[in-house]
Amino acid sequence: MGQDLEKVLIPEDELQAKIKELAARIDQDYAGKDLLLVGVLKGAVMVMADLAKYLHLGVQMDWMAVSSYGAGTKSSGVVRVLKDLDTDIMGRHVLIVEDIIDSGLTLHWLLENLKSRDPASLEICAALRKPDAVKVPIDVKYVGFDIPNEFVIGYGLDYAERYRNLPFIGTLAPHVYK
Repeated sequence: MGQDLEKVLIPEDELQAKIKELAARIDQDYAGKDLLLVGVLKGAVMVMADLAKYLHLGVQMDWMAVSSYGAGTKSSGVVRVLKDLDTDIMGRHVLIVEDIIDSGLTLHWLLENLKSRDPASLEICAALRKPDAVKVPIDVKYVGFDIPNEFVIGYGLDYAERYRNLPFIGTLAPHVYK
């Protein structure tokens, strides 16, 4: 990455330890239940893969792709569904897996959309949350890290479709996006 990276905010070992911890809580909370993980593409790919790997429950996985960013660094709040679920969630225990909760606008829309499909339960697991950026309050059952209101990359998070493959969470140098 050279000069593109400004700093590492959360190193890989801390991320993995936190995802394992979240998986243990989810295993306990959903013991004996049929759990469906719903990953939000593309950012949640890394989180969902690691979370599923650490879970001892027999889970199913499905994906949705929604967009409200485009190539920018702030959510527009206008949500487009790029890929819907393949699974009927009526009567199912659903856990939305997110990479990051920023403004909450996209996730709020997604929650309302999925609630209308009548799941048995609907909760959220997010690797990261920016409390200072939230515009819509959202009840998140499982949160890995609360982070400052900075644009972050790595571990599934991108800038213009780059940097998703970094195993840590970092910030970009301002010259990259300004």
